[in-house]
Amino acid sequence: MTKFLILRFSSIGDIVLTTPVIRCLKQQYPDAEVHYATKKSYQSLLENNPYIDKVFTLEKSLNNLVKQLKSERYDYVIDLHNNLRTTILKLRLKSPLTPRWGNSLQTFSFDKFNFQKWILVKFKKNLMPNVHIVDRYMKTVESLGVKNDNKGLDYFIPERDEIPADWLPEEFRNGYAVYAIGGQHETKKLPLHKMLELCKTIQLPLVLIGGKEDAVISKQLSVISKNTPIFDTCGKCNLNQSASVIQNAKIVYTHDTGMMHVAAALKKKVVSIWGNTVPAFGMYPYQTDFELIENNDLHCRPCSKIGYEKCPLGHFKCMNDLKFS
Repeated sequence: MTKFLILRFSSIGDIVLTTPVIRCLKQQYPDAEVHYATKKSYQSLLENNPYIDKVFTLEKSLNNLVKQLKSERYDYVIDLHNNLRTTILKLRLKSPLTPRWGNSLQTFSFDKFNFQKWILVKFKKNLMPNVHIVDRYMKTVESLGVKNDNKGLDYFIPERDEIPADWLPEEFRNGYAVYAIGGQHETKKLPLHKMLELCKTIQLPLVLIGGKEDAVISKQLSVISKNTPIFDTCGKCNLNQSASVIQNAKIVYTHDTGMMHVAAALKKKVVSIWGNTVPAFGMYPYQTDFELIENNDLHCRPCSKIGYEKCPLGHFKCMNDLKFS
């Protein structure tokens, strides 16, 4: 039996963006097994995916993971992370010390366009291909004859994490918006006063989603926002439960974060808010209805391909100067 191993260790959005590769690989090689290796903390994103036969997790030691993967004797490794750790893993799996297998293993690695990203950040010259990262992921398996079915992203919510309609206050049951207030870095999130400004423009009852780290901001936002009914779920839901809240929303407001891609996977209308990063990196909402809100009048943007804890220039105009209609 043919066996494929997909590698992507992090993070939420990046893993969700690999789901078309998983689906197309499984459907176009129906007799093969498709396995996936990721970090333990992201296992819940994959364990309910019907196109994955087995999930392996990286916890503390790469050695333990390599030992498990060697026993599977893969034919192909699809590296959609392509960093130092996955490079080491591939080298160890291809070791000639692995009898009857290592030398025949074929590996395929995703092109991250790191040089082009550096030029865009450093010199503000865009040499990035005008191609979404999902299509670049799909390019990685093109030589295997795998084609994009253009069905978008996948997200599978287990039944145990589906949020019942009566969990929300009654005024939310005829339709609501979601605002995912989190972000991995501060420069990818609206400051509180701009969050409040945004909330005032939303005409639907509003559900806030986020992790425990977002609970302080969400509580403040719930108190000071007088015009919009707000239900705060930050720190109260796991990832799949937050996805369930998104699944039943009419529209989703989100920063450039993983929840943006979860919303796209659930085919929601997405209003995507951008700070120090830019859609030109290729990670805007994929194959769903979306609107981009960004400040294109700054010479300093993008200042990073990821983000910072505070604006390097101190003004944070990429967020502070945004206008919401």
